[in-house]
Amino acid sequence: MIMNGLKLALLGVLLSCMPTVSYSAGFPPLFDTHEFRGESLDALPQWQRVIDEIRTEQAQYEACADPTTPCPSRALLAWQSMIKSKLDDDPISQLRAVNRFANRWPSRTDEQNYLRIDHWASPLNFLQHSGDCEDYAILKYVSLRQLGFDAEQLRLVIVKDVLRDAAHAVLAVNIEEQVFILDNLFQAVLPQERVTQYQPYYSVNEDARFSHLTAGGLLMASSPKAIPPSAVAITPADDNPVFMHRLVSTD
Repeated sequence: MIMNGLKLALLGVLLSCMPTVSYSAGFPPLFDTHEFRGESLDALPQWQRVIDEIRTEQAQYEACADPTTPCPSRALLAWQSMIKSKLDDDPISQLRAVNRFANRWPSRTDEQNYLRIDHWASPLNFLQHSGDCEDYAILKYVSLRQLGFDAEQLRLVIVKDVLRDAAHAVLAVNIEEQVFILDNLFQAVLPQERVTQYQPYYSVNEDARFSHLTAGGLLMASSPKAIPPSAVAITPADDNPVFMHRLVSTD
């Protein structure tokens, strides 16, 4: 009883420190959580770097989408050909095609590719080297943006897989108030109600990042700060409120 009181008191302090973050509306609740929107991406430098790399790579995407210009990569040509062939499909068919295409690449760890524990890869790097879970999600994100999806419909979500007790990344897509999950661990595109093993640490698109409060009252990590595993600290996150951070290294 005392412990519950302490948890509620701590939660009250945390929520009272949220002047720069607002409740996010318009996207259905992810995995039955409440979420809070932060406009700054400063706590996610890897995601910021990938966004910059995507802008730089855009000219190559366009060149490979144009049959009159040479394409430097067969994989890039196949990607752009897939996107071009799905432009007139219905949204669910587009999700399925994008998920199938990306999941054809074999999974490779960041240690194998980059000799680093965690590295988020741009689409061109993924198509050249393959990658791990967040790299699949990034390729799917960019694919759907090219197919005409708005950024507000898309979320790259870092989750805890409670079955495997591991961090993981998926892409969540909002279509007419229904959220679908694109995952490199399975080929089917499923509504989130059928994907019950995930709890979101945080989610992000190119415009904002989102912190998640579980139904049980636990405020999950809002960014992958380098804090010792299993330790939980109360740490300020750039211009955002005080959040609980944990080391989040995705598989």
